[in-house]
Parts: sequence; C-alpha cells; structure tokens
Amino acid sequence: MRGMNGMNMQQMMKQAQKMQKQMMAEQQELTAQEFEGTAPDDMVTAKFTGDKKLVDLKIKPEAVDPDDVDMLTDLVMAAINDGLKKVDDATQQKLGKYTKGLGM
Repeated sequence: MRGMNGMNMQQMMKQAQKMQKQMMAEQQELTAQEFEGTAPDDMVTAKFTGDKKLVDLKIKPEAVDPDDVDMLTDLVMAAINDGLKKVDDATQQKLGKYTKGLGM
C-alpha cells in the first residue's frame, strides 16, 4: 500500500511541474502580447503589454481642450481602464484554467 502512495505522489509532482512549465510559457506569451485600450471615439488610445506596462499613449489633438481639462482626464482614464481590462480578460482566459483548481 505504501509504495503505491509514493508512486502517486511522484506522478502528482511530475504533473505539477508540467503544469507550472505550461503556465510559465503561457504567461510569457501573454507578456509579449500588446493590448490597446481606447476612449470613446478613439480620442485617446493606450497600449499595454500583457504584464500591464503602459508602452504607448496617443491623444488626438481634438481631445485637447484647454477649457475642459477634465474631459481629457476622463478620456485618458477611460482608455487606460479599457486597456487594463483587456489584459485582465486575456490573462483570465489564458491562465484561469490553472488558478481554478488552486482556489485563487
């Protein structure tokens, strides 16, 4: 009986290592991807890497109204939040299968 448990433990460890390798590979794949968040009418576009680093921010000239800085702030926040949501959605889609069983 004892030997069988040892075998199962070994198989579980191998399985866990294999899963960890796959997860790391998918995590790297995700990090290499770029995600674009946009504000309404594409006035502001924010580009992120899969690990949530902002790599580009474009603001259309017509979004810049010196009399309405609040609107520009809202557009920038909307684009950033949209981009981060896309990263989160892709992360969940790609890595969710690993975290489900781990109660994360």
